[in-house]
Amino acid sequence: MEHFKTISEFHHFIHMPAPLHPLLSVIDVGTVADAHGSVPVSMNMDFYSISVKRMLNFKSKYGQQPFDFNEGIMSFMSPNQVFSIGVDNEDEKVEKSGWVIYIHPDFIWNTSLAKTIKQYDFWDYSLNEGLHLSEKEEEIITAIIKNIELEYQSNIDQYSKRIIISHIESLLNYADRFYHRQFITREKANHHILESLETLLTDYFNSDDLILKGLPTVAYLAGSLHISSKYLSSLLKVLTGQNTQQHIHEKLIEKAKEKLSTTNLSVSEIAFELGFEHLQSFSKLFKAKTKQSPVEFRASFN
Repeated sequence: MEHFKTISEFHHFIHMPAPLHPLLSVIDVGTVADAHGSVPVSMNMDFYSISVKRMLNFKSKYGQQPFDFNEGIMSFMSPNQVFSIGVDNEDEKVEKSGWVIYIHPDFIWNTSLAKTIKQYDFWDYSLNEGLHLSEKEEEIITAIIKNIELEYQSNIDQYSKRIIISHIESLLNYADRFYHRQFITREKANHHILESLETLLTDYFNSDDLILKGLPTVAYLAGSLHISSKYLSSLLKVLTGQNTQQHIHEKLIEKAKEKLSTTNLSVSEIAFELGFEHLQSFSKLFKAKTKQSPVEFRASFN
């Protein structure tokens, strides 16, 4: 595992000249030397990374998930996330283009961005959940990056940092907008995830897992769907208006209503079968979701 505490250390590793600013770097991907051998090099960094790039004959992993850069994608990594890089086939030429911005947390310290940067969910998305830009969107993003590069390469003055921070904020806000567009327009993939989620929840609620393990966690569902927890919740929020936890609770209430209206089980027995250790917790959640207690709901069927 290669661990880079500074941007300068990373520049040295990829055989690039020292950055023009110790806490910021803007790199033209096409100028970077080829990766170190065919075996991916695992690494993490103590700084943020924002990239827009296309890479042929190249392989990468984010956590345990492989990702193909051939299509071109915008991706984000926050400090201390693990990834790896390497050439796919050493006998073939590596083709790459695009931009990467590296931002050390100290650069944004005591700025408006320091307070808001973690509010963007995409820092916790996996690379395979990157942002697929349309041609027009890529033009907008590239124009902002070039403005950042212009300031980065200029002589530093009292305005430089403020202007660069402003451009980075614009970049993140556009990315947030484009991600929401992606959730809506990539219907086939997104609907497949929703269908798989519904099947996964139905199977879970119809098995003994509720009694043995309790309610499914967001992490369990996301892992079963091979996507990150943040991406799943963001996708559901845009498409259904609910995050993953709310979706789990909706499924739970559906199952509770079914048992209350079609069985003679006591409310306590139903609560236990739905994975609750305490009846009060079940009753509180049921009333919060339906405006009725379980007993009141059951009485309405008699």
